[in-house]
Amino acid sequence: MMNTDREQELLLKVESLQNLLIAQATGKSADENEYKELRDVLTKEIIIKPLLPRFVISCRDLNQFWEHIKGKYAHYQERREYLWSEFAPLIQKLEGLDSSPVDHSVQQTLPKLDVEHVRQIWGLALVRKDTDPDGAITAARTLVESVCKSILDDFGISYDQDMDLPKLYRLTSEHLNLAPSQHTEKIFKQILGGCQSVVEGLGALRNKLGDAHGQGKLPVKPAPRHAELAVNLAGTMATYLVNTWEHIRSKNEP
Repeated sequence: MMNTDREQELLLKVESLQNLLIAQATGKSADENEYKELRDVLTKEIIIKPLLPRFVISCRDLNQFWEHIKGKYAHYQERREYLWSEFAPLIQKLEGLDSSPVDHSVQQTLPKLDVEHVRQIWGLALVRKDTDPDGAITAARTLVESVCKSILDDFGISYDQDMDLPKLYRLTSEHLNLAPSQHTEKIFKQILGGCQSVVEGLGALRNKLGDAHGQGKLPVKPAPRHAELAVNLAGTMATYLVNTWEHIRSKNEP
């Protein structure tokens, strides 16, 4: 539910900006002055700017945005999905749909990695969880995988690009001191073992219910509640990994 008239006004501006950029990205006419006016207003809003897609901050006009989008995706549908996913966290916040503490925490945490691909995946998971549960489950699994790889890249740790998610998570957790075997306290071992089981479950759920594999005559179709569970679990694990990575980095800084 909308909190204030001001938030509703900002939501309309954000949706107008999103639609304008979709038009520009898909061969339709878009008003340059309208883009500049919307960008100017929204980048000055304290509650808006942190969740604005980064290309809105960096692209001062539609020509700059066109150079950004045309090299990123060749097909119109890919561009639409990209823009929907990029704007999803901000629109959900303004609509009051991000009441889940998980959503809020993930939106605040993922930018710390400074990896655009990770933010896009989270936005895509949010966009798809109600209308495309298969795709949302796949995005949830991909989110954790991408966070693990980004952290390992930052540490300079090599890994097999085809490594499955449980092995990738175990490798990451060892370098973050999150492996159950690295602790002696029973409760810590139990909690960290549970985290490992969650990640293994995400990989299995994606294989069983996601859209990454073909299915037989009687396919198992996930419901939105399955997708919401997968997205929330993936968001929680991604947040935990990123916060732990940031803590270790801060301790090692001179």
